[in-house]
Amino acid sequence: MGNSKRKFKLGLGLIILSITVFLSMLIIPFLKAAGSTKITLTTGMIVLGEVTFWAGGFLVGKEILNRYKSSLNPKNWFRKKTGDIV
Repeated sequence: MGNSKRKFKLGLGLIILSITVFLSMLIIPFLKAAGSTKITLTTGMIVLGEVTFWAGGFLVGKEILNRYKSSLNPKNWFRKKTGDIV
């Protein structure tokens, strides 16, 4: 396997991991823990999610990262794309 393929797969894995980290924050309010613990856990997960997303984006490349970011943006979910058949 080429080095660039390995970097690409690692980058995609990091981006998927960051999405998983962000989605797992939805369970934090339901944990039986002190409020300060929940705040600390949420802060740590936000930092981990951002670091893994941008590290993965660096490995994947600018063009692909921009495509994934635009598809994850809720503003773009229901927009018509140019070239769509009506």
